[in-house]
Amino acid sequence: MTTRIPRSELAARIAADIPEGSYVNLGIGAPTLVADHLPAGLEIILHTENGLLGMGPAPSRDRVDPDLVNAGKQPVTALAGAAYFHHADSFGMMRGGHLDVCVLGAFQVSERGDLANWSTGAPGAIPAVGGAMDLAIGAKSVYVMTDLLTKTGESKLVRECAYPLTGVACVTRVYTDHAVFDVVPGGFRIREAFGDNTVSLLSELTGLEFVDESAEDD
Repeated sequence: MTTRIPRSELAARIAADIPEGSYVNLGIGAPTLVADHLPAGLEIILHTENGLLGMGPAPSRDRVDPDLVNAGKQPVTALAGAAYFHHADSFGMMRGGHLDVCVLGAFQVSERGDLANWSTGAPGAIPAVGGAMDLAIGAKSVYVMTDLLTKTGESKLVRECAYPLTGVACVTRVYTDHAVFDVVPGGFRIREAFGDNTVSLLSELTGLEFVDESAEDD
């Protein structure tokens, strides 16, 4: 039986890896949970593509401001010193390489770090890639937060993406409910396996062979 950690724990694991002083964008969906787990006392500045720099954690129900939302239209807070700006300026920050880290969801990630996270081609899917492509190519490090397997048991880590790409060779690290994987030359390397998950079990689940743990970092 495999070990799966809950999304709240995975969000905390990601938050612990973000260096102090980083400018960070959290993608729509599960990545927004990272904001609630950033270590206290560290200066990590959250950016939203709809025009806020200095986003704080989600507000309590009695402190929701309907005019203060993130790009996913979820209520957020603004920290002291936060700045508001035009949508175009926000995308200029993303495209100009000013973000240190972005955390995105994924449908698939390939062995070379290609990211597919905007469409499966299913009826009713969103019609365009949106700002995800700007984040994927503009951030210095791209972290993916996702379940390892789909609801039907297929691996989201693949040799080649079958879905439309968001970005090519852009993913730095993949955080899943089973393990954390680095994208390195030659494929995925297991950075940390959770609970009783082993290399052989993860290989069986994904159908992939992993780069040796003893290989040097690039």
